[in-house]
Amino acid sequence: MPRLAMKNSSTSNLSRTLLEVVGLALFLGFSSCAAEPTLQSPTPKQLQPSTISSIAPSKTISVVPSPTPSLTPTLTPTFTPSKSPYLTGFPDPGAFEWVPVVSGLNLPVDIQNAGDGSGRLFIVEKRGSILIFINNQLSSQPFLDITGEVKSNEAEQGLLGLAFHPHYAQNGTFFVYYIDLNGNSVVARFRVARGDPNRADPASEVDIIKINQPFPIHNGGGMAFGPDGYLYIGSGDGGSEGDPNRTAQNLQTLQGKLLRINVDSGDTNLIPSVNPFVGKVGMQEIWAYGLRNPWRFSFDKLTGDLYIGDVGQDAWEEVDFVPAGTAGGLNFGWSYYEGTHPYQDQPPASATFTWPVSEYSHTDGCAITGGYVYRGTALPEWQGIYFYGDYCKGNVWGLIQTSQSIWQSKILFTTSAKITTFGVDEAGELYISDYATGTILRLARR
Repeated sequence: MPRLAMKNSSTSNLSRTLLEVVGLALFLGFSSCAAEPTLQSPTPKQLQPSTISSIAPSKTISVVPSPTPSLTPTLTPTFTPSKSPYLTGFPDPGAFEWVPVVSGLNLPVDIQNAGDGSGRLFIVEKRGSILIFINNQLSSQPFLDITGEVKSNEAEQGLLGLAFHPHYAQNGTFFVYYIDLNGNSVVARFRVARGDPNRADPASEVDIIKINQPFPIHNGGGMAFGPDGYLYIGSGDGGSEGDPNRTAQNLQTLQGKLLRINVDSGDTNLIPSVNPFVGKVGMQEIWAYGLRNPWRFSFDKLTGDLYIGDVGQDAWEEVDFVPAGTAGGLNFGWSYYEGTHPYQDQPPASATFTWPVSEYSHTDGCAITGGYVYRGTALPEWQGIYFYGDYCKGNVWGLIQTSQSIWQSKILFTTSAKITTFGVDEAGELYISDYATGTILRLARR
């Protein structure tokens, strides 16, 4: 087992951390509390798989085409999408375990790699720091420290997301999502410092998107570059419970959406011409809508397919799936629906929704954390399986597509972790964070 990297912490920091662990219940946006798991070393537990076939709600909805862009993309995809074959089942999880690789972190909420061949993992801490983990060592100095700019004392507030430019090795550019001192969301661009690849230049910050937030919860914060080269940004409905401002279905606000921007076209020309609402009613940054709090989404490295973990309200958590090449303009249903279940209000007769491919009730958890499709080489048994988890119970699921219309999900591991994020390294190996203990764990063979 690799040696654990440690950081010093004070008693006052510990007490504050415990309060913030409790506060993450609001951070992830769940309303009903599930029983806390027993604190123990993560151990695998096999349960019977569940199968979802052509999920549909109890109401009949008329289908109309999603908005289709009339222009062609200005960027060349970073790779040619390749459809992975359908899978037939899951490997035995008892042959694998989650191994701690770094501990002593302070409220970890995101794990990313720069894709620059350095082998580094970048770990985001909620209060405003990004640390580097390499060669089983945690950096003594942060890669970036913007704690003075970040409001992190309530619920979802904090430094929430990180994304490296696809050509980071050449341009040294990366993006962060944080809540500023006024309580509003900021997406900002930074650059690495000259002469020091392990330090960012804090003076290089350029704010490119700001979103006013009425409440300190449901602010999203995930970011990822798609195979089209554009930056996708997850924005929650802004709170509070039940989407009182009905932002998720409102195309005149950026809340409750998946946004898409072109970061290579200049700071004042961020809108890709192919975005679905260009030239139509709706804010042009919007790529998809009807989301409650998309807490982590990712693109399959091989196929380019998109997976979204959207946190539910009182009863249901969901995984949404978008095949590579989809034009956008999708409506994921909130707050008309929580998962596939009617929640509030009557949707218009012309509405069309994209239904989740998997959902679970609050019997098995209370706040989903979206993950990744495994594309590493060390554990070939897991190839093509999408991993996602739950913050409250520490369950880790696998999700596979067995045919065009059939998806199968299964709880693979039960852990004691408060899972706030998954991550992958440059080799495609899979990690989770334990928010409560400040530990990062890697999936490994026993």
